[in-house]
Amino acid sequence: MFKISEFSRLSRIPLQTLRYYDQLGILKPAMTDESTGYRYYYAEQLLEINRIVIFKELGFTLQQIAQLLHEDISTEQIRGMLRLKESEIERQLDIERSRLVRVKERMQLLEREGKVNKKQEVVLKRVEALHMITYASHGTVEEIPSLFEMFDGLHDGRAKSLLYGPQTLLWNVSGSKEHVFEFEAGYAVKSDTFKLPEHLQYRFLPSETMATMLFRSDSVYSESACLDLAEWIEQHGYLVRSDQPGRETYVPLSGEPGVCLIEIQIPIENNEEERA
Repeated sequence: MFKISEFSRLSRIPLQTLRYYDQLGILKPAMTDESTGYRYYYAEQLLEINRIVIFKELGFTLQQIAQLLHEDISTEQIRGMLRLKESEIERQLDIERSRLVRVKERMQLLEREGKVNKKQEVVLKRVEALHMITYASHGTVEEIPSLFEMFDGLHDGRAKSLLYGPQTLLWNVSGSKEHVFEFEAGYAVKSDTFKLPEHLQYRFLPSETMATMLFRSDSVYSESACLDLAEWIEQHGYLVRSDQPGRETYVPLSGEPGVCLIEIQIPIENNEEERA
């Protein structure tokens, strides 16, 4: 057996916390000396400490943990809880990584002010009409990766066999919510005649004239692409069409994990057409 001070060092739990756990009934000492009041613990109680720490990491309160410990939760159930927490943390990390990219993008734009840099080429092209299956949601730019995760989790095997082409994102400014966009994430589809799983929808995109830019996700152009496109559209006298969504496509590069080719497509029209 170990004195509470020894058990504190072994478990890396402060003395005051162990005493508090005793008061709450979360972790009672194996024995308390009636004459001295000293608390003693068995080595196997380190496993109980481990469970308490796990439940705290999962976000449970001490009161909830006390109840869980009395419910004799199985190891497999705890594993399931941890896997869910792991997925939640990974999603948050993805969002934070995307936010970091945006911060770097803003820094690049600040550094670019007053400088003349060679810009990535803007290509004007006609994009063919397209049938898609999409998952629609409101969100921020940082949440785009999670939209494709949601899409992949919703479609079934039959739908997957009919999908083709790159991941495609459609976006519009939200008219009802601040700081968010109206997003649709999905893929082109060969047929639009079968019943879709819940939360997925068919989307028809007409043929459009687009100002486009293609670049690697790890290139310097990823941080200034929208600015370059906006300047090109303005300099060439075009207008951005507000009745059609902007598009982005993502094509993973073989042998380069985490890197993809991105094409931004902005629907445009001639200034004269707008005046007419």
